[in-house]
Amino acid sequence: MRGWGLCIALCVSVGCYEGPKGDPIEGEDTDTTEDTAPPPGSTAPMSTSGPASTSGPTGDDATSDPDPTTGSEGGTMDPGDTGDSSGGMMSGCEGGPLAEPLPGCAPPPPPSTGDIHQDCVDRINQLRWECQCLPPLARWSDAEACSDQQSSADQNGGGPHGNFGSCGENAQNTCPNWGSEQQIIGGCLQAMWDEGPGEPFSEHGHYINMSNTNYSRVACGFSYDGGVWSNQNFSP
Repeated sequence: MRGWGLCIALCVSVGCYEGPKGDPIEGEDTDTTEDTAPPPGSTAPMSTSGPASTSGPTGDDATSDPDPTTGSEGGTMDPGDTGDSSGGMMSGCEGGPLAEPLPGCAPPPPPSTGDIHQDCVDRINQLRWECQCLPPLARWSDAEACSDQQSSADQNGGGPHGNFGSCGENAQNTCPNWGSEQQIIGGCLQAMWDEGPGEPFSEHGHYINMSNTNYSRVACGFSYDGGVWSNQNFSP
């Protein structure tokens, strides 16, 4: 049985999503909210077990086995692109963004580009577009080196959201110590999205950060020290 967590952080909230050791160890996101929830991650001001997020209240943990599939190919996803990787779920966006995500939306990750930073951005944009018709976030390349260093500092003693804000981000989701990059792409990010909209932030923060229309770009950071740690930093 694997235990997973998510963390999210965003100026006002923090959260993290942890995974089992061996495979996905811990996944977390930062947003200013953190919390712990069994299935998908969550958001709360500092979560200590599960994907963490920081950018609102607190994040939550999610408990679900990550899907070891990889990310998508090529850059950010174009809302106008009709390439449907989820069996037609990309159609029906002519009316613009949906008020809420499609229930049970879990498209398989797109093929890997060979660049984990790009795969991470592609997966986030895939979930935004295919599940809610939200436009893609730009890849925040200038903040990736900093996000890698930040992820390493958090993994090696800082803890989820321990260095939140150091890269100029406004919100953060964290997948702490997961078993592989693929498990983060296929499992942690999906678990965060699965939190869906709602209150409290500690239980929905990861999704809120991923779908927030106030953000226009995201930088994914990765660190490898006994597990794979990833911070996803969001910015206007």
